[in-house]
This record gives sequence, C-alpha cells and structure tokens, in this order.
Amino acid sequence: MSAFIDKIAWIHIEGRRVLGARSQGKEIFYLPGGKRDPGETDAEALIREIQEELSVHIVPATVALFGTFEAEAHGKSGGTPVRMTCYMAEFTGELRPDSEIAELGWLQYADRERVSPASLLILEQLHASGRID
Repeated sequence: MSAFIDKIAWIHIEGRRVLGARSQGKEIFYLPGGKRDPGETDAEALIREIQEELSVHIVPATVALFGTFEAEAHGKSGGTPVRMTCYMAEFTGELRPDSEIAELGWLQYADRERVSPASLLILEQLHASGRID
C-alpha cells in the first residue's frame, strides 16, 4: 500500500467564504496547513504552518477541532490517501502569502473544481452546514 499523508489544516471563514491557498507552481487551492514535525501536537503544527504560509499568528486558546477528512492525495500516484485533520481558530496579524504560497483565495462551493479532493470534502461539509455559500 502507498504511504499515508497526514496533514493539519486551518479552516478560516469570512463573508461565507473559506480561505484557500495556492502553492507556487500549482493550479489548485488547498486549505492552508501542512505536516507535523516530529513531536509536535496538532495545535503546534497548525500554529507553525499558518505562521510560515500566511504570516499570521493563530491564537492557541481558540484552536478547535472541526473534523477529519480522508481522500486521495492530489498529484500523487497510485491512490495515495491523505488525512486532513481540520481546525478552526482565531488569529492576529494580516493575512498574506508567504513561504511557498503564491496566492490566497476566498472560496465558496462554486469553486469546488478548483480545490484538491480532500479540500472538496471540506467545502461540501461547510456548504451543507450553511457556513459557506
């Protein structure tokens, strides 16, 4: 069986849209986040990844589990599965792309063809629960 990809993601909603990030050289949007470093908790990984990618500080006391979603990893061969554990949290600072992030986008359900398979599952959940348009 293929390697399993385990990621942390941040769900941030404004104006009934969810924040997405597009990496350099990629065409689709993902939810911001990434992989844990050895020994990191989910919250520590979330705080570090969002600081690196979006230049903002997650407020640790506000980190709340939203859910875990599994799908085929985008751009990986052989049906490699990805598991995204998603959190909502407040932040301080100004959102701006940093590190490998080329662009930020505010996504709604109509943008579902522009996201990774795992992000699509999350968009569907957010739309079904009335959080995004």
